[in-house]
Amino acid sequence: EVQLVESGGGLVQPGGSLRLSCAASAFTFSRSHMSWVRQAPGKGLEWVSAINADGDSTKDAGSVKGRFTISRDNAKNTVYLQMNGLKPEDTAVYYCHVHRVGGRQYDYWGQGTQVTVSS
Repeated sequence: EVQLVESGGGLVQPGGSLRLSCAASAFTFSRSHMSWVRQAPGKGLEWVSAINADGDSTKDAGSVKGRFTISRDNAKNTVYLQMNGLKPEDTAVYYCHVHRVGGRQYDYWGQGTQVTVSS
C-alpha cells in the first residue's frame, strides 16, 4: 500500500523557517514525480511546488517562488520542502502528493502536516 507520511510542521513566527519532509513507501520513489499542495483554512487546495524524478527540475507557485525550495533524496525515499521567509498567509495544512511514477499516473496523498505562521 502506498504511504506518504509528512512531518516537520509547527508554529513559527513571521519571517521564520521550517523544513517539511515526506517519507514515501510502496512505490518506486526514484521514478516518481512529487508535489507539495496546501490548504489554508476555509480555502481550496493550492499547488505549491513540484519536482521530477531525478530532482533536476522543479516548479514553484508564484506565491512561494524565491522563498520555498522543493528537493528530494531518492536514497531515503523522501521529498522535502524548505520554507523560508514564512508569512501568515502561508498558514495551511501541507500535503505531499505523488502524481506520476514512471509512465503511470498516480494519485496518492499524505495525511498532511499543519503549518501555522503567527506572532
